[in-house]
Amino acid sequence: MIELNKLEKYIISKKDKIQISSKDIKVGDIFLALKGKRFHGNKFINEAINKGARFCITDKKNFKENKKIIYVNNIYKYLSEIAKRKRDLYKGKVIGITGSAGKTTLKETLAFFLKKDHTISYSKKSYNNQLGVLISLLNLNLKSNFAIFEIGTNNFGEIKFLSNLVKPSEVFITNIQSTHLENFQTKNNIAREKADIFISKHNNNRQKLYLNVSCKSENILITKAKKEKNLKIIRIDNSSKKYFIKKISPYKKLHKVTLSINKKKVNIVTDAIVMHRLNNLLFCLAFYNENSLNIKSVVDSFKFLKPVEGRGLVHKITLNKKKINIIDESYNANPDTMMQSIQNLKNIKIKNNKKIIILGTMNELGNNSYKIHYKLLKQLDDTIFKFVILCGEFFELSIKKFFSRNNEFIYFKNTNKIMQFLEEKVHNNDIILIKCSNSTKINKFAKTLLKQVSI
Repeated sequence: MIELNKLEKYIISKKDKIQISSKDIKVGDIFLALKGKRFHGNKFINEAINKGARFCITDKKNFKENKKIIYVNNIYKYLSEIAKRKRDLYKGKVIGITGSAGKTTLKETLAFFLKKDHTISYSKKSYNNQLGVLISLLNLNLKSNFAIFEIGTNNFGEIKFLSNLVKPSEVFITNIQSTHLENFQTKNNIAREKADIFISKHNNNRQKLYLNVSCKSENILITKAKKEKNLKIIRIDNSSKKYFIKKISPYKKLHKVTLSINKKKVNIVTDAIVMHRLNNLLFCLAFYNENSLNIKSVVDSFKFLKPVEGRGLVHKITLNKKKINIIDESYNANPDTMMQSIQNLKNIKIKNNKKIIILGTMNELGNNSYKIHYKLLKQLDDTIFKFVILCGEFFELSIKKFFSRNNEFIYFKNTNKIMQFLEEKVHNNDIILIKCSNSTKINKFAKTLLKQVSI
């Protein structure tokens, strides 16, 4: 019991000490010995202790007696209780970000701007499920001014549970798109699930809701939000009179984007028009204005902002002595983001015979998976690219029934064949877009390709 009290005081008073991989342990960290797909974390307790772990928490009694190893009956329940206590002690502003896509990118973008002038805490990687949110709360710096959390879901009821834990006062919903349709079936159902983050009976701390309404399903969010009392709705879409894109114009070899922020013009210069990045910038500027923060700080540092790894980051590599550019969008995909990425590639000012697309499976789309993959190829085929390389069973079925094509669609079951093909066919300055869902063959292929010699 004494050691348990020491552990709890340590977690609450410290920041960034919780680790779920023994490989990441540093001196003074806490290792969570969790049950995995192949092994239980108890197998790595000794490694964690040898690397300097101060405590190891487990709910499985097969370890040698050690004061550093703390046994609890239910590790998730135990961590939830401490996380709630720590959250209740936090006095800074809490930001919760949900949506079908772009949660991590918006979180990283907002964190990039805020940490210039403030002490912040924010969830690492894409920690947006139950475990990820718990870890983010337990790693919270109680002395920080702002704390940013991703809140995700792939089934009904998860948003209300996580929102009740995090209790964000500032809520962002990035979009409603065709994700996790295996469980949700429709985008309308996704919107209803996401809306729980600002419903007062699940999150009685919410004060402001930031939205970008661009489709019918997102109107459900507006309808629900208007029924809530003491909730300020802040929009950054075409219907907004306060925060919106006013004008995009050529500027030398770049683009000048004029934004309207509370009736004041804000100008930024960018090399490419990528709408979700501009929307994220609008979200951040709206947040800064609503919280009386220094907008100039955002504008001045925007030029240093880079895309997140796996979400549009450009890599320059050498493949078979050819210098090529890789646009890495391999972290995840749904039909909407896949078409957005293809449109962004189309907009790059270089001849289309220098552009190559590699697409992998879009996961968790339910019974209409084949139809959705087929429809995407039909949309893609309006623009001719150098090559369109496909991998995954749904694309294999799609091209068998897609007879009239403008593009050369090439299907590979084996990613080694894709590598061989690229080594033979690419030329200097070719651009390759890679887009797929996580844990697919193409996702793994992208990691292999990016290990090629960087320029």
